[in-house]
Amino acid sequence: MNESYYPSQDPILKLKQEMKLRKFSPKTIKSYLHYITDLLKYSNKNPKTANTDDIRRYLEHLADNGVSASTLNCAYSAFRLYFEKILRRRFFANIPRAKCPKKLPEILTKEEVRKILKTIQNVKHKLMLGLMYSSGLRVSEVVNCKVKDLDFESKLMRIRQAKGAKDRNTILSEKVCHILNKYVNNKTKDDYVFGSDRGKRLTARTVQKVFAEALKRSGIKKPATCHSLRHSFATHLLESGTSIRYIQELLGHARLETTQIYTKVANNNLKGIKSPLDL
Repeated sequence: MNESYYPSQDPILKLKQEMKLRKFSPKTIKSYLHYITDLLKYSNKNPKTANTDDIRRYLEHLADNGVSASTLNCAYSAFRLYFEKILRRRFFANIPRAKCPKKLPEILTKEEVRKILKTIQNVKHKLMLGLMYSSGLRVSEVVNCKVKDLDFESKLMRIRQAKGAKDRNTILSEKVCHILNKYVNNKTKDDYVFGSDRGKRLTARTVQKVFAEALKRSGIKKPATCHSLRHSFATHLLESGTSIRYIQELLGHARLETTQIYTKVANNNLKGIKSPLDL
């Protein structure tokens, strides 16, 4: 029988196999493998001899090099999966997770979104960003979108296997629908909506670059990113009176607490309050 049917005895390959079976994303698999191999290289130890002090020193090394709290926690999660779940070693339970700073999302006003889109002459690029804002998409979701995912009659879009390996539906804007329907007219159902000239999937970096250039041309000074379009979608829906439960569903958030961050940036509760200097 082919040896490939048996689990690998190599601890690193065993981790890779385990993550694939758990349906981790390729990005997560790559990150976890990087941190494990880097830890072992940094400590000059093998998986059986690495201990709590080695992990603490490595995490401190990352912190001293200015990595973010989320990066530290990603490394921590990699070590916990590897040593506790794969190797059955329970020796670093007292190592704390990094405390992530609670930053408010960067929101663009409706006028600012219009201003950004107005700077774009390329139809594909304008549609791409317009769809991200009007449907609340992540960058990965817009580049993975295929023609078969668009339901122009119901004005709905199917997001397949998004973050957390979940499918969901979101809304399609009437304005975007009209132009998008014409744009995909000569494409097949399995074509990427915004594919490259060769019909391949666009990279996330391409979309991010389109947004960054449009933001610069617009003259808007906010430190906005592509993801700000998704944040703005949620905030503007909340300001218009849409139930936060519906917004949670449209965004695909597993926890309502994640969606509730937008209550902190919506203008509904603050715009009616006057400064004491104006009273």
